[in-house]
Amino acid sequence: MRESETRDWTPQEAARHMADRICRGFRAHDRKERDAAIEAFGTVDALQFQHVDAEAARHAATAYVDALWAKDAVEVDNMADGEIDDEALAAADWDPVREKFRERASIVGMDPRYAQLSTTAWRNHKTGRDYWTPIQHAQVIELRTAMGDEEYPHKPRYGQAGFGPEAARYALAVELHDMHTDRHWQQAIDVMEPYFERILEAHD
Repeated sequence: MRESETRDWTPQEAARHMADRICRGFRAHDRKERDAAIEAFGTVDALQFQHVDAEAARHAATAYVDALWAKDAVEVDNMADGEIDDEALAAADWDPVREKFRERASIVGMDPRYAQLSTTAWRNHKTGRDYWTPIQHAQVIELRTAMGDEEYPHKPRYGQAGFGPEAARYALAVELHDMHTDRHWQQAIDVMEPYFERILEAHD
């Protein structure tokens, strides 16, 4: 762990901090607070991507925030009478979003498929389609990069088509985010703490 980020915390305390910060990042996005979102996601990326320096990790986080803002712009461009037109949004040009996810992947050395999978996930999330499959697939790629383990999730026998418990936790956290209550945000933090514990364990 980066000493400047974690002080004298235990891995569990650091994981809790990361879980809190990723949720803060999404809440900042919901409030259109770009600088706060970069700060929150930057903290997470600096701790999870130990194979790059702090500046690169912040650039990766900035690219992620830029992808979210590009997503918002696509949504605004496909509204009618104040409501999103699902069919128009599904057929819209999502290249600006994909490019920012591609930039993030390149900075930290992720499989470039992450960009398309993340773009598909967020497009489907907004249009009422299956987003949980591509978002878990994308998170497997991110987890493998963060942990330096291309074989994750190491499922011993059955359920090989699944994406592993950490990726499933991420999808559940998105579901909790969608409820937009303080209680569900707290649950999202609880859900994501073991996600980051697994990453930090891989760094030891």
